[in-house]
Amino acid sequence: MATAELVLGLLADGPAHGYDVKRGHDAWFPDNRPLAFGQVYTTLGRLARDGLAEVVDRGSEGGPERTVYAITDKGRKHLADWLLDPVPPAWGSADEMLRKLVAAVRTGGDPTEFLARQRASHLRRIRELNATPTGDDPTSPLVREYTVAHLDADLRWLDSVMERITEQKEPRR
Repeated sequence: MATAELVLGLLADGPAHGYDVKRGHDAWFPDNRPLAFGQVYTTLGRLARDGLAEVVDRGSEGGPERTVYAITDKGRKHLADWLLDPVPPAWGSADEMLRKLVAAVRTGGDPTEFLARQRASHLRRIRELNATPTGDDPTSPLVREYTVAHLDADLRWLDSVMERITEQKEPRR
């Protein structure tokens, strides 16, 4: 995931401290894993080091010290370039689901139980997403639709793999 560029995108709306950046990210992607505070502060530090963001204020306002960051002109250019660059298709990548399936088959295990549990997990997640309102943010339905479409594609793949494995196990007549 391009965390640095997302943080730059969040800073494009105006200066913010780490807590605001984290909260903004989590609002942009409510159906995904929340961004960890440690990742936020590490990313902000790298962006400042690389001249893509800068510290514009340090204050405590009665609480803990908060460092406020702003995007620089160099950061705006980097963000604009990133937004124009298409994402390469994910050919040849193997995510954890595929790795587990291959390991189950290659080690002589029975992958059908894994496939059934994975399918149930995907169906449960789709039901959760469809049962939860997306809110007023105009991008939330886009994120939700993307996530559900990918889960649905995974389900079709899981079904085809289960069918293939089941056919291979059946005795030939």
